[in-house]
Amino acid sequence: MGVELMSNNDMAIYEMEDGYLSDTEAFYSVVQVLDGVRMAPNLIAESDRDQYANLLSIVDPGKKMGPDEEALLVTALKALSGAVSKIDTVFHGSLLNNIFSISVWNYGLDARNAMLELITTLAAVPDKFLDGCLHMLVSNFLPPRRLRESISQSRWLTRKKEVHSQLHLALHYIADLVPLAPMKLKDVIDKRMPRCTDPKDVIVVFVECMLGLERDEIGEFLGNILFAKVVDLLTDIDVNISWEDILQEDHNKGIFDMELEEREENTDSIGKDSTNNLEEANRVLNGNVFAEKLDSLMVIMCEHLKSCADGGHLLKVFETLTEIFRRTVMNAHKSKFSQFVMFYACSLDPEICGLKFAVLLTDIFVSKTESPLSRMSAVSYLASYLSRAKFISSSLVTSILKRLVDWCFEYCQLHGIQEKMVKPEAHRVFYSGCQAVMYVLCFRMRSIMDVPHLKSLLFHMPLSSILGHPLDPLKVCLPSIVQEFLRQAKAARLFNKSVPSLCDNLLESDFSKAFGGIERLDMFFPFDPYLLKESDRFVRPHFEFWSMVKTTYINCNSEDEDEYEDLDGPDFADNVGSSDSEDDLECSMNKMSITPKPAFQYHMAANSHTASRMPARIRPSMSPTW
Repeated sequence: MGVELMSNNDMAIYEMEDGYLSDTEAFYSVVQVLDGVRMAPNLIAESDRDQYANLLSIVDPGKKMGPDEEALLVTALKALSGAVSKIDTVFHGSLLNNIFSISVWNYGLDARNAMLELITTLAAVPDKFLDGCLHMLVSNFLPPRRLRESISQSRWLTRKKEVHSQLHLALHYIADLVPLAPMKLKDVIDKRMPRCTDPKDVIVVFVECMLGLERDEIGEFLGNILFAKVVDLLTDIDVNISWEDILQEDHNKGIFDMELEEREENTDSIGKDSTNNLEEANRVLNGNVFAEKLDSLMVIMCEHLKSCADGGHLLKVFETLTEIFRRTVMNAHKSKFSQFVMFYACSLDPEICGLKFAVLLTDIFVSKTESPLSRMSAVSYLASYLSRAKFISSSLVTSILKRLVDWCFEYCQLHGIQEKMVKPEAHRVFYSGCQAVMYVLCFRMRSIMDVPHLKSLLFHMPLSSILGHPLDPLKVCLPSIVQEFLRQAKAARLFNKSVPSLCDNLLESDFSKAFGGIERLDMFFPFDPYLLKESDRFVRPHFEFWSMVKTTYINCNSEDEDEYEDLDGPDFADNVGSSDSEDDLECSMNKMSITPKPAFQYHMAANSHTASRMPARIRPSMSPTW
């Protein structure tokens, strides 16, 4: 079988005896074709025009090719790679358009290699083809539309890995040959980056390929930018998941009255109600397009972070993530799940990353130069992080608590006893700090008490002075947190003497009713239980659910243990609500995911037959506004 790039009898076709063109002969044939049309259109000979048209038909991006045609394409591409100096943007525009329009997904390995060799060679030509080559490579991050629906099938998964690897290698070569290529690539990715409204398959495949660049040397130049784009996309998708999709109209029913926990290792111990609630949780976001996109994207991001940890360069990536979190995520309104990227990254290296994140948030809170919004957001993240992260030691929790308490105590000293609480927004940073301390202690008090030297540190913290200050933090902070904290503090005998202002008529006070309602401290707890189904496997092993927490009042005596052993059960509030005793009133807590409800109506137990509750995901994790 002979392979001909030209069929004009007037032209010399150099054929080998076996009927195949050698690479040299193919090169000279292509050069003749390119030179034949390198002139004004009216001067081109008809035979040269035909040969050029023949070349265009060989390099046709829309043509379905069999094995022979693909072999001819490979020959033509290799010849073109040797003749790039003859290619002109003016005279060979149609050929360049065909080359830059090719989808490498449509071809076998040899054709893909030949095409990418041509692209890297073209990119190295000074000041001519670099932009077109980069656009072609980035456009090939995605398969053709007809393949996207089947890209998850095993045979296409293999093709996807091969194509992405070849694209990364081509971009790597170009970056080595052209120093300015990485910065130009940034602009190309900006233009090609999927939007939150794009189909899930487009977003997932593009981000997979883009993150692969971060592992390469090109990541030295673009690592920060690539991560920033992914986190921005995560956040954009996240805020498009409306809370009406999650919260039920009846906030006293369903999975949001309690935290969900699937104890796979002990399924026999799960009650029927807990199992039903878990199944309901899995259905909450089913069919939600944005939630499904975010879930898939979180899987990709977590897998990438795991590979970074396995490869020994998580710390470098974490520094980048920290900057992005600080700039983009921390003050984002209505963020529900994207922040768990930081949570998971910390879980991969608790001793360094986990510590750095906690210290960063603490430093932001105590800083005098940060805005009130940033400080309140930071301490909310800090409280939720210290409470939920299994991988954070009690020693670190106590150390951070001491910094928070010391700051709150200093704040109280600057505002004398003659200063009364009038408008909580005037002291909103102080109240957010107090609430954070109490929230963390609701989760961690027992574990701190179990370590003698940490218990001593806790007992020496001036908590009673802060909470008994005329600024009345107990009357401003969320009643559900205050009640649970006081219950545990009482069981732990945290306060050496009775402080009437801490306890007397707390639930019935006018301040408690007012600030427990519309004007209460508007806080959020960003690491509330995670509701995305597929990516949950990355978060769950490191997450502390309220039902896992050992409180100070559990096991105090057998009666207490029996009374509260079903604390996580859906009917707990109904059980405790029937009791009139003071102890029952104090312990009228339920699930400890306490991000506030959209309707800020907390009916006090003294005026209701239903006890106060600590529901899960009561309202959107939303930065405070004043």
